[in-house]
Amino acid sequence: MQCDTVWKGARLATMAGTGLGAVAHGLIAARDGVILYAGPADAAPRLEAARVVDCGGRWITPGLIDCHTHLVHGGDRAAEFEMRLDGASYEEIARAGGGIVSTMRATRAASEDALVASALPRLDALIAEGATTVEVKSGYGLDRETELRMLRAARRLGRERRVHIATTYLGAHALPPEYAGDPDGYVAMLCDEALAEVAALGLADAVDAFCEGIGFTPAQTERIFAAAARHGLPVKLHAEQLSNLSGAALAARHGALSADHLEFLDEAGIAAMAAAGTVATLLPGAFYFVRETQLPPIAQLRAAGVPIALATDCNPGTSPLTSLLLVMNMGATLFRLTVAECLAGVTRNAARALGLGDRGTLEAGKRCDLAIWDVERPAELVYRMGFNPLHARIWSGQ
Repeated sequence: MQCDTVWKGARLATMAGTGLGAVAHGLIAARDGVILYAGPADAAPRLEAARVVDCGGRWITPGLIDCHTHLVHGGDRAAEFEMRLDGASYEEIARAGGGIVSTMRATRAASEDALVASALPRLDALIAEGATTVEVKSGYGLDRETELRMLRAARRLGRERRVHIATTYLGAHALPPEYAGDPDGYVAMLCDEALAEVAALGLADAVDAFCEGIGFTPAQTERIFAAAARHGLPVKLHAEQLSNLSGAALAARHGALSADHLEFLDEAGIAAMAAAGTVATLLPGAFYFVRETQLPPIAQLRAAGVPIALATDCNPGTSPLTSLLLVMNMGATLFRLTVAECLAGVTRNAARALGLGDRGTLEAGKRCDLAIWDVERPAELVYRMGFNPLHARIWSGQ
């Protein structure tokens, strides 16, 4: 079998099937950015490789995937962080004109070049820890011009760095001041005008919304989902973060790729997600940062067989986090996920949350996106805090 590169002398966490899919004496062969073989070295076909890399017993996992970020934005919200330390709640900050609307003002004032420049250091931090795919949402412009600028900036990130950027249109993130008192009018504009333009320009891979008391109602969210379907775009949803509006069940009815946050998810929502195959994307950084106390229903999700993904939720207000390694540690310590669940959450299940079936595991036919680690066991990737054991990152075979 002809191939470009063979990585030998490796231990593999293939993440295929269930658990880690561990292979003690493994080998990976790839050609043209696609895995041809990943498994035990003694079962590999005869290989003729242009390049052979001896991994020296290091562990290889799939490249990490951050499936929920707000990486592109203007400004920061350090002042609101201070307010929160003084006791202000998320809702109080939002109702006082802070929160998403304050980032909206900074983002509207930023050029596309400025948005790209400010996002690159955040993206570089993720890449430095083995991320090969990163989702980026809009949602801080809340008008036609700025939302398109954010999506263009996100697409540019994928040209500036060797990383795959999946873009999500989140026009329904908050109500802009131009539509104060008229949320239905804003939703009508999103459905009748904005979504059509986003789809026509090919700037979004999916559509998201914030279904919450300080966001949009289930009825408004359903209108947005119907509009997304008319344009052939899959959906996902910020749901059940602060209260239970049955957003996850609504998302599942529309075949959503994922429902995200889910601290207040109920049994009906879990059952709907399980039936639809909707991924539960948990965001422990936001849970930690805003000092939530309502844990997502991990045991019930696990029992129902709902796939669990983990993501940074990188955003300026509630999760200024750019480390998937720390996310895994938080998933274990705060949510009591296992090592295998944490690693699946940033590989196999994160890929599923983005509808990307061509990655997330080490299997023949999948993209050759790899992370090679200087660790003795995969648990070290979850156990350590503030330590990066990445030895090499391979993106599309390179």
